[in-house]
Amino acid sequence: MPVPKAIIDQIKRIIPPLDGTLYKGQSGRVGVLGGALDYTGAPFFAAMSALRLGADLSHVICAPTAAQAIKSYSPDLIVHPILREDAPKDKVHKELDSILSRLHVLVLGPGLGREDYMLAYAKAALALARAKAMFLVLDADALWVVGQDLALVRGYRRAVLTPNVVEFRRLSEQVGVGADVPAHARAAEVSRRLGGVVVLEKGANDVIARDTTGEEAGSGEGAVGEGEEAREVVVVDVEGGLKRCGGQGDVLGGNVGTMLAWGKCYEDGVFGDKSIPPSRLTLLAAVGGSMVTRTSSKRAFRVEGRGLVTQDIIPHLGEAFTEIFGEDVQGGERGRL
Repeated sequence: MPVPKAIIDQIKRIIPPLDGTLYKGQSGRVGVLGGALDYTGAPFFAAMSALRLGADLSHVICAPTAAQAIKSYSPDLIVHPILREDAPKDKVHKELDSILSRLHVLVLGPGLGREDYMLAYAKAALALARAKAMFLVLDADALWVVGQDLALVRGYRRAVLTPNVVEFRRLSEQVGVGADVPAHARAAEVSRRLGGVVVLEKGANDVIARDTTGEEAGSGEGAVGEGEEAREVVVVDVEGGLKRCGGQGDVLGGNVGTMLAWGKCYEDGVFGDKSIPPSRLTLLAAVGGSMVTRTSSKRAFRVEGRGLVTQDIIPHLGEAFTEIFGEDVQGGERGRL
């Protein structure tokens, strides 16, 4: 079943206009936290996807061991190598707080790894982001962190979780969702038990769910739509590429993050009429990010076939965006060479 037109129309309303009225930063400032000795590609893919989708600024917060490699991949990224294993924690937390205050959204997890000091910084960043009521995307090892302490995210409805098949199975077990729950209903049940966070279950079709009817809903700091009870499930069956390469989830994280950054600008009145309630922005961003990622993967697969790698997907993001949302949101003829 296609994504409802009403949802696509709402997504289009949170896309910043390309009419010359906005200045630098008003089309989204995205942060990605991750990147250590073994992992430099994942944070780059997420941060670069954010820029290629249309964010104005993209920051990578990483360990010094990853910084030089990430900087060498692109001069367009702003890289902060502050996550030092031997640094005083208070000093790093102050630097984190300063960086987060400049951002609209934090994508937490790409290239994070499981070294103790990186996990500690991830928890600190999550707490700081919640205190600032920031939008969050949690992926990869950030989901592992949350699984060890569900209170880190429970009730925080400005968060989107993006688990793959293995991560979703583990998360379901951690929140107590068993095999007795039908497969098509599990994402919504995980969302309910986590207090209404949006769950984007990646798979053959992406299932995006938000259920704020549970007793945990609104129990976390920074909850939006307090008192609201809603259950919504959207299945994104847009065609994707037949090769699921490692790193495609990082592209998705960057795309969802960009749409959340746009949502934050919309919420703040930078553009638009503010008629879409803030409580819907996480679901809209998840649906839009899923549609664009799948479509760009399809386009890249048609060119590269079995040899597809993640960096082949990113150049197709603009074309995929236009295919889904129309040329008018890309500036029409003015957006073409």
